[in-house]
Amino acid sequence: MPKPPLLMTRHFPPAVEARAARDYATVPNAADTPMSGAEIARAAAQAGVAGILCAAGDAMTAEAIAALPDSVQIIATFSAGTDHIDLKAAAARGIPVTNTPDVLSVATAEIAMLLILATARRAGEGERFLRARQWTGWAPTQLMGVTLAGKKLGILGMGRIGQELARMARGFGMEIHYRNRHPLPDAEAGGARYHDSDEGFLGAIDVLSMHIPGGAATRHWLDARRLALLRPGSIVVNTGRGSTVDDAALCAALGSGHLRAAGLDVFDGEPQLFEGYHTTQNLVLLPHLGSATVETRDAMGHLALDNLDAVLLRGESPPNRVG
Repeated sequence: MPKPPLLMTRHFPPAVEARAARDYATVPNAADTPMSGAEIARAAAQAGVAGILCAAGDAMTAEAIAALPDSVQIIATFSAGTDHIDLKAAAARGIPVTNTPDVLSVATAEIAMLLILATARRAGEGERFLRARQWTGWAPTQLMGVTLAGKKLGILGMGRIGQELARMARGFGMEIHYRNRHPLPDAEAGGARYHDSDEGFLGAIDVLSMHIPGGAATRHWLDARRLALLRPGSIVVNTGRGSTVDDAALCAALGSGHLRAAGLDVFDGEPQLFEGYHTTQNLVLLPHLGSATVETRDAMGHLALDNLDAVLLRGESPPNRVG
């Protein structure tokens, strides 16, 4: 029996590509550059693919999905988020969409903790200081940050990643607060304090770590009004979705000194950055490294292939269907 053709929109970890090549007639993106929705649809049609293995940032818009050939039986994304896929359009075509949840929680929480430490201790400024050959030696008041012990960490979106971050932050002596639609069971909250309002939550914390999904409902959640609710000298970290932050408002709060610092791993419209971020010194920037460990990316790829195998090799419902 011939192998099902599989379009792979990016280069994936070697172990993942080897497994895919074993079980599928793979159609690679040789350039490993982001493909437009039209390019994905055209490549899928030319090869008559049965499945598409895409990644975060691929433009799986309604127009792209409408242009897919009838041969496509599944879209598997190499990501937990599905903001880049029009789920309604896929459902209208009867094409199941799957993601890779759970396996990236620890790695993403590590990046959030890294950004909290880097912003609190001014690591970004310090490294730039050294690279610019400006350091002339230790000084009693040089680049003074703040210690995390005793500080109140506010986790916006206490899901799997938020809970992993809470576990790590407790090791630094931080007090955990969280904002969710509903309070968690005691076993999951682990003693963290629940807040049922933005005002009470933001006014109670020293560090805000954002872990909410993207989309119209959360666009620019952190705007000028909510930034003003934070205590003077607070820190903001975002490893969730770039669209949830009002870039101009965040830059203004950093520039005025209302915020001590911020750390971002995700951006609205990435890979393009808000222009003000390039010159804001009390800001640590990372290029979307949340899941970027060998272990996590391998696990994501194998989970994506598990989803593809269920549909294309066994004719079953995929284990991680989101649409």
